[in-house]
Amino acid sequence: MLQKNRKQGRFITTLTVGEKLHITEKMDDKDLLIYLGLTNDNNPLFIQHDYAAETPFAQPIVPQIMLNGIITSAISKHMPGPGSYILEQTIKFLAPAYHYETIDFVLEIEHIDEANNEVVIAVTATNIEKELLLEGKLKVSPPSI
Repeated sequence: MLQKNRKQGRFITTLTVGEKLHITEKMDDKDLLIYLGLTNDNNPLFIQHDYAAETPFAQPIVPQIMLNGIITSAISKHMPGPGSYILEQTIKFLAPAYHYETIDFVLEIEHIDEANNEVVIAVTATNIEKELLLEGKLKVSPPSI
């Protein structure tokens, strides 16, 4: 539903290199079940404790695309915000996230290209033990109207 007085994200001229956004998310069963239901993804590594126990992970892991979804949602909602469009992304998943873990995401503006209305945003995610779970970069076009 679009409304005339809908919230607009930030224009490129209001963003600054080094600006950061911190997001903390807990990987709850509810969120995992919604994802699995929406995607019909039945990978036993994500949901079956007995199967996962036999793997190097030892327990079920959070689907990587769920972590990616948290990142893209942060861009759409906060930095730059509504009206933003992701042009490109590269994410390396360095370690698994497990069910019930609390994950800290940090997004930081690394580069601003006003002429092309593009920003490069670096992202990292760590667990409570400060283990790096993922790192990446996204090229984003902030809202232009």
